[in-house]
Amino acid sequence: MSQTSMSQFVTACDAGGTVVAGGFLGDVAAFALADGDVTLLKGSERKTIAAHPDAAVLIGQSDTLRLVTGGDDGRLVATYADGSSDVIAHEKGRWIDALAVRGDGALAWAAGKQVRARDAKGEVKSWTAPSSVRGLSFTPKGYRLALSHYNGVSLWFPNMAAEPEFFKWAGSHLDVTVSPDGRFIVSAMQENALHGWRTADHKDMRMTGYPSKTRSFSWSSDGNWLATSGAEACIIWPFQSKDGPMGKGPRECGVRPSRVTRVAFHPRSLVVAIGYDDGWVMICRITDAAEILVRATEASEDGKDRAISCLSWSANGGQLLFGAEDGAAGILDLPAA
Repeated sequence: MSQTSMSQFVTACDAGGTVVAGGFLGDVAAFALADGDVTLLKGSERKTIAAHPDAAVLIGQSDTLRLVTGGDDGRLVATYADGSSDVIAHEKGRWIDALAVRGDGALAWAAGKQVRARDAKGEVKSWTAPSSVRGLSFTPKGYRLALSHYNGVSLWFPNMAAEPEFFKWAGSHLDVTVSPDGRFIVSAMQENALHGWRTADHKDMRMTGYPSKTRSFSWSSDGNWLATSGAEACIIWPFQSKDGPMGKGPRECGVRPSRVTRVAFHPRSLVVAIGYDDGWVMICRITDAAEILVRATEASEDGKDRAISCLSWSANGGQLLFGAEDGAAGILDLPAA
């Protein structure tokens, strides 16, 4: 199948190690590495920050002002575009298992059953979940937090004394996400499926058929579509109606003989970036399923894992950052229309 290519607009770079997470901090590309470092790239300038000395980064997220990383040293560290960094918290003797950040400065993290939420003013509230927390996600409106754990998801209001609202479904729930309009909560499960709830009445919805676990999902800016990894295509579920995807089949795009590992919707358009376990990166337009190649790789002969482990758009959608488990990375500058 012939494809349009934008590979000529990609600046390739070496992140310096296995990429765990990344994002744009203004015009600086930031990569969190498994070896504990954070790499900052701006043109030919390069900085390496030892965010977690002698430790490993397990998880990371960017809110466009800082790249927040959690490590097996129990530390939560914020790294900024100028190369400075702050230790936000230290859960001594425990790993940081889950993390959520948002643009107003609020963030939350989990270490085992212990969950902490810090608001934009720096006030920290804590809650002990019924079992180890695997995923965290802020709701788009209000100061609320969805937490995935065994047998369901809890919706916690850190500033309220009431117990969290519980959304029950038997099994092990991994990552969790909340729709931009707050109407739906969706979790990725251990058994290669997604489970969703309508927040208003806890109505259940099952999304199955994946050959592997979904470890990456992304909402379209209008909240009508949820893109997911876990198959040899980007699986996109419709959420326009009050029943979400129930009774409707998903769309597929970017079908290739390689497993999708990361997905990221454009912040303004119905365009989704797709990363694969062989290092390929593509962009797909939802309206007409048009596919554009961003990066192609040759078949691996050295045994290295080339899976794309990070995809992130700039705030204005003009650039796309990607990083892989073998340390390869790149930045796509979209040409002006």
